[in-house]
Amino acid sequence: MIRFLLTAFLLTATTPLFAKFDYPPKMQGAETIAYKTIGDVTMNLHVFKPEGWKAEDSRPVAVFFFGGGWAAGSPEQFEAHCKHLAMRGMVAITADYRVSSRHGTKAKSCLNDARDAIRFVRTHAEELGIDPNHVAAGGGSAGGHLAAALGTVSDDEEKVSSRPNLMLLFNPACVLAPYEGKQPWPEDRADEFLEKMGVDPVEMSPIHHVSSETPPAIIFHGTADEAVPFATSEQFATTVKKAGMRCDLKAYDSQPHGFFNFGRNDNVEFYQTLNAMDAFLVDLNWLPENPN
Repeated sequence: MIRFLLTAFLLTATTPLFAKFDYPPKMQGAETIAYKTIGDVTMNLHVFKPEGWKAEDSRPVAVFFFGGGWAAGSPEQFEAHCKHLAMRGMVAITADYRVSSRHGTKAKSCLNDARDAIRFVRTHAEELGIDPNHVAAGGGSAGGHLAAALGTVSDDEEKVSSRPNLMLLFNPACVLAPYEGKQPWPEDRADEFLEKMGVDPVEMSPIHHVSSETPPAIIFHGTADEAVPFATSEQFATTVKKAGMRCDLKAYDSQPHGFFNFGRNDNVEFYQTLNAMDAFLVDLNWLPENPN
């Protein structure tokens, strides 16, 4: 039933099925709100609100960050996820952030933007109709890294926390440097991280900053992922559990990088991961039981 209703809803979207995610994004049904301006560059949140939404609501919210190697990508990647969560009663947001191909930035700037996006959501909770203590960060690949880094890497800003209360991670890059004597990356990729981050990769490597403050997480990862090794998510999940926190790792046999995206493989894995994400949110009382 979820599959039928969501597919029907998405057929009204401006993004064609099976097409690349376009930039600038155009998403039917989203309210666009600027959360940050740097010089002449404005970064936006694309907000999907549930039917019957009111400003006085106090709903949980999910903020998604797109993938693309901190170099490219579009908020459209998580349009379908946002529409599903809005149908289920959450406020759902897919966020823009600076990337190297468009703005000449390093990944440290991507993380700064992601932090500002979460802070904006919390400081504007009343206008958005959300509960600032029920903020989930999600994302895929590099966007998954940003969501995981938000939940692990300490933030110097103390007035408004950018740490989410929950993490929804799709083949995320959570290990950017050797950890406990293990280097999961080929040497050329390890050098690449040093260049892309703009700082020592350890400073932005989620696994190196796991603590008792790390929020609960769910990870979706294909075992045949050649861009981000599946073993990195195994290692991250184990580390989070050792810290006493919840981390559910969902392995998808023989699936490659980006397998979860809407428009791939007749959407089989898209719906599998969507339903698992929904069940995770239900289990943590962020969503009601699904009547379908």
